[in-house]
Amino acid sequence: MSPVVETDVLIVGSGPAGASAALALSTYGVPNIVVTRYASLADTPRAHITNQRTMEVLRDLGVEEEVVARATPQHLMGNTTFCTSLAGEELGRVRSWGNDPLVQAEHELASPTRMCDMPQHLMEPVLVNAAVARGTRLRFETEYLSHTQDADGVTATVRDRLRGDTYEIRARYLIGADGGRSRVARDAGLPMGGQMGVAGSINIVFEADLAQYTAHRPATLYWVLAPGATVGGIGAGLVRCVRPWSEWLIVWGYDVTAGAPDLTTEYAESIVRKLVGDDEIPVKVTSSSAWTVNEMYAETYANGRVLCAGDAVHRHPPSNGLGSNTSIQDAYNLAWKLGLVLDGTAHSRLLDSYTAERAPVGRQIVTRANRSIRETAPVFEALDGLAPQTPEQLWANIAARKDATGGAEKQRAALREAIASKVYEFNAHGVDLNQRYTSGAIVPDGTPDPGFPRDPELYHQPSTRPGARLPHAWITSGTRTLSTLDTAGRGRFTLLTGIGGEAWVRAAREQDVDIATVVIGPGQRYEDPYGDWARLREIPDAGALLVRPDGFVAFRHPAAAPESAGDLLADALRRILGHA
Repeated sequence: MSPVVETDVLIVGSGPAGASAALALSTYGVPNIVVTRYASLADTPRAHITNQRTMEVLRDLGVEEEVVARATPQHLMGNTTFCTSLAGEELGRVRSWGNDPLVQAEHELASPTRMCDMPQHLMEPVLVNAAVARGTRLRFETEYLSHTQDADGVTATVRDRLRGDTYEIRARYLIGADGGRSRVARDAGLPMGGQMGVAGSINIVFEADLAQYTAHRPATLYWVLAPGATVGGIGAGLVRCVRPWSEWLIVWGYDVTAGAPDLTTEYAESIVRKLVGDDEIPVKVTSSSAWTVNEMYAETYANGRVLCAGDAVHRHPPSNGLGSNTSIQDAYNLAWKLGLVLDGTAHSRLLDSYTAERAPVGRQIVTRANRSIRETAPVFEALDGLAPQTPEQLWANIAARKDATGGAEKQRAALREAIASKVYEFNAHGVDLNQRYTSGAIVPDGTPDPGFPRDPELYHQPSTRPGARLPHAWITSGTRTLSTLDTAGRGRFTLLTGIGGEAWVRAAREQDVDIATVVIGPGQRYEDPYGDWARLREIPDAGALLVRPDGFVAFRHPAAAPESAGDLLADALRRILGHA
């Protein structure tokens, strides 16, 4: 066997979770190796919706601008359309992904970033290239086989698929980011809830100029109510725009109990024709694949020095566009903690907060994504389209909604209501941004949990209470306008205070941990000309917020620093870093 290769962190998998873990670790100066059994990065679009929280992560990691340059912008994503085919009858639309005027305002207020559509085969190279440029060592055609761990590290056995030989990689920690059939999670014995294979789906990627059917109603998703659309799949037939308006991906269901159909080119083209509704337009099928709808989540994300992220620990359909977002956010949550443990700043107990904080998020998004599939059924119910019937009967039901009768009027109302209810899939802003962590890496301030006055799935509700993400507000520094989020991150803690909070600043500078200090107020380095920060901070000027490297509030004090401010801050840091 070849000599053992050594590193601080071994990452198995180069998808969104593995690539972003590598990027964050290399940004923080942590040596890491990524291995992937494949010969290249993703070659199909797969995940694509990129929400505001993920864009904030990419902003902090220095790749936001490149993603924006390559992605489909938000304004071309939002006319989610329900139809009988792209060329057929339109049944209704939902203003989606922040494009409803009222939701757009919520997005503007919530973050300095904009969501976009960034297909996985474009996202992965951005993440991986930046990671490698900053120090990550990447090994293609390298298959993870097994691992053992001891008190000091993990030894993984991998196989070079080109040479055929095996060798060992010795790491202080192992991250399993190897997808929905994760061997690392299996070998680590992570307990799982839910089940795999609850329905069957097919992806068909194809090229066709569909501008005549889509450019006037630009959208990421076009939902097709056609005969057979309720069998398996994700609730209906789906035509997804990969690149406007020439590259597409279709999702179509199959009966999982009968097994996947033979994915011949002829079969794939027949599905494309059915959903597009135009037999004359030139179509080129580039790939097709079968997959299953899953509803499974890990109850714990770690076993000793082995930690898993992404689809390895939450497996669900693409509904709500949560998969790659949650994967990238898992990695971002984990990377700074590993960095501080590895350099001795934090105790290994800090890593316990990874499961405590991210497992509830994983379970939530698995539940939300699968619920969104079920919430498509009322659209069919409004058209009496769920009962077994001939295609002719479904078309007759659809046509009947145009009649000038009381029954047709009720049908139209039911259809409008059913389509409008899909807001929980296409505009679930709270699901994207409302994470509230409870763990040893959060110091409670004794205030009662206020809950969420508005629907927590639909509406983002900012807070500075410990465990919440630092709220965004536009502030200024000289001639520069920046977000409060821009003052935090970059791998270090940040203390925010205002006029009268000078003692907090001195206390922060006395700590052994690197803490950036930010004073916001008239005449200070940072000013609040709109008063937005004053309205959001929930503490007086002289109070203090200690923000973690991932942008979450870890400690809050409502008043000017007492004489014991240094001790208060030191005690908070001991608790956050696992030393207490």
